Amino acid sequence: MTNKHPITECVQTHLQHYLDDLKGTAPSDVYQMVLEVVEKPMLEIVMRHAKDNQSLAAQYLGINRNTLHKKLVEHKLIK
Repeated sequence: MTNKHPITECVQTHLQHYLDDLKGTAPSDVYQMVLEVVEKPMLEIVMRHAKDNQSLAAQYLGINRNTLHKKLVEHKLIK
């Protein structure tokens, strides 16, 4: 038995419920939907943990600070 990361298990469980709830209706844009519903809360939590320091948050996320800034604007977390 492999040990899955708890976040992996959470996403798998909830995505399976989502697909089951469609009751045979074909899903669309699942990839984009998952990215949108996961990315914003991840950014909010990491920014809070970094006390709104974008450089530190970018380091925690393993992304460039400019990329983080762009994503924060996209998600309307900053202006």
